[in-house]
Amino acid sequence: MKDTGQQINCLYSTKGKGEGMSFLPISKEDMKERGWDQLDFLLISGDAYVDHPSFGTAIISRILEKEGYRVGIIAQPDWKSVDAFKILGRPKYAVLVTSGVIDSMVNHYTASKKVRSDDVYSPGGKAGYRPDRAVIVYCNRVREAFKDIPIIIGGIEASLRRFAHYDYWDDKVRRSILQDSRANLLVYGMGEKPILEIAGMLKQGIPVNEIKEVRGTAYIASYEDLSDEIKEHMDSGAKKGKYAVLPSFEEVSEDKVEYAKAFKIQYEEQDAITGRTLIQKHGDKYVVQNPPIMPLSEKEMDRIYALPYERTYHPIYEKYGGIPAIKEVEFSITSHRGCYGGCSFCALNFHQGRVIQRRSQKSVINEARKLTMLPNFKGYIHDVGGPTANFRGRACEKQDKSGVCKNRQCLYPEPCKNLIVDHSEYLDLLRKLRELPGVKKIFIRSGIRYDYLMLDKNDEFFTELCEHHVSGQLKVAPEHVVNRVLHRMGKPSREVYDRFVKKFYEINQKLNKEQYLVPYLISSHPGSDLKAAVELAVYLNKIKYTPEQVQDFYPTPGTLSTCMFYTGLDPRDMKKVYVPKSPKEKAMQRALLQYRKKENYNLVYEALKLAGREDLIGYGKDCLIKPPKAPKQHGTGRQEEKNSLGHGSKTGEGRKKAAGKAKGGRTGGKSRAGSLRERKKKR
Repeated sequence: MKDTGQQINCLYSTKGKGEGMSFLPISKEDMKERGWDQLDFLLISGDAYVDHPSFGTAIISRILEKEGYRVGIIAQPDWKSVDAFKILGRPKYAVLVTSGVIDSMVNHYTASKKVRSDDVYSPGGKAGYRPDRAVIVYCNRVREAFKDIPIIIGGIEASLRRFAHYDYWDDKVRRSILQDSRANLLVYGMGEKPILEIAGMLKQGIPVNEIKEVRGTAYIASYEDLSDEIKEHMDSGAKKGKYAVLPSFEEVSEDKVEYAKAFKIQYEEQDAITGRTLIQKHGDKYVVQNPPIMPLSEKEMDRIYALPYERTYHPIYEKYGGIPAIKEVEFSITSHRGCYGGCSFCALNFHQGRVIQRRSQKSVINEARKLTMLPNFKGYIHDVGGPTANFRGRACEKQDKSGVCKNRQCLYPEPCKNLIVDHSEYLDLLRKLRELPGVKKIFIRSGIRYDYLMLDKNDEFFTELCEHHVSGQLKVAPEHVVNRVLHRMGKPSREVYDRFVKKFYEINQKLNKEQYLVPYLISSHPGSDLKAAVELAVYLNKIKYTPEQVQDFYPTPGTLSTCMFYTGLDPRDMKKVYVPKSPKEKAMQRALLQYRKKENYNLVYEALKLAGREDLIGYGKDCLIKPPKAPKQHGTGRQEEKNSLGHGSKTGEGRKKAAGKAKGGRTGGKSRAGSLRERKKKR
């Protein structure tokens, strides 16, 4: 890499780059143009500087700016040099640090721990602009540069590592990121409210080590520095009250049962109304997490998304080919936050929470109008949604006063009787957006929760979804089809998905449309043994569908599934869970999902033998592969290729076939599928 983050940051000034440019300062020259001699807050990010509301750096910097604070940004500094962290000088109040939109380790490594060659959040999509464990590295450099400056960490990497946590890359339990980073405060979840409250207190002259009551934050303290109330609770051994004591770092590091217990407590306390203050001992220190922030109101959400974002990357990156991540969100609209879907492998429960926080229709429509005025807008809005597009309102009325349920989910294992099933408001919003001048079509890419959709007795939304918001393919996420695996995933049964598939094709047939489903699938999830992987392969054979890509389960911090992966226990019921861990078995499970691929033949053959499913090796219509030929019959070119590909395999155009029209219990059609989802709401 010829140009480091430091070099990129230092070489550019916004001066003369176009009328109306209002990116925040990234250089001393930018500060001088604004008449600033010192920043109030310095924000350091592991992502390139993109001023778009899909990026946490943009939102936090803009809300601070709105309140009158002077904010500067150092994006992707050269972590090998302390000088890179000094280019904007020492800020008056604090340094804010984030790794970026996703965890830096997830950004750098695949599920098989191979180094990624690209980074869509960096100039030209190239990797190498940020370090492993970016939050820790940046914070230690900041401490070196500015000594006792208050450091506040946030974003997904900090948020999901606030307690002792299993780290897949080290294959061990690591302590709270607060300790390793030496930060003063950690802001978890959505940080708008906490950061403004903290900023106000720092402005009043309150020392950072005295800021201990802000919701949505965590800090580390010695026993002497804890409040009298916390000390009294711990010393009494009380199990109830405003506080909950987790098993210590030492206990969860040595005992997987204790780890599962600690996770369950965290899992159950992630609610603003019912959540308690959590305490976890680390050696002679204590990590203290205050309850989550209260959900943002509609007006608060509207104000956040009405801030003056440039909606693109800083012009400094133009010569490098720009920042590829903007392509996915440039013409997309975040209509709400939060998700009550409860998928075990998703960290949203710990980050955005289960309570839906939505923008008004007026706010969303105004943003859509702005999109139509952008010079490269072609008439297509790529998404209107959130973590789950068709969750636009609270799951139930009870949540407003009593919070979310601790011991059960809204949709899993069965839909709650109190669940509000209503697509009318979302449908009304989409109709209004379709009528805007310049809008040709609106797609929904953030995902439809099909089990929630099937609960709606009114087919109006389903019909208009197929008629107006699908462009040939609709991506859905069954993740698996074997019920015992789906149970661990927190997903609905296969029967629900089958009913959805049937109805999808029936509606499209009535509309005289040829559209197809693209299912996302996960291999090697906790609970999935070889027999389950074979059952999934049999299902794919039945529908004549081969995913182009398969996502191996990725044990990222903060998820229920990661707890299962590490402990072999489901913390919800403390029952043992089978966990595929060996590289060989994971390769076999992945190969089974793509059994038609020539290069997977040997792995599939071995997997079927180990699973006792030799009945699927043969020439029948239900067989996955053909038997291996005798040596003397090998080397015949075309015949060998057919044998390796297996029965019923497709090449060329046929590989593009997905789960298409339902005929005689089978589906077949065109698709591209199975890519790794990096959801835009992770920030």
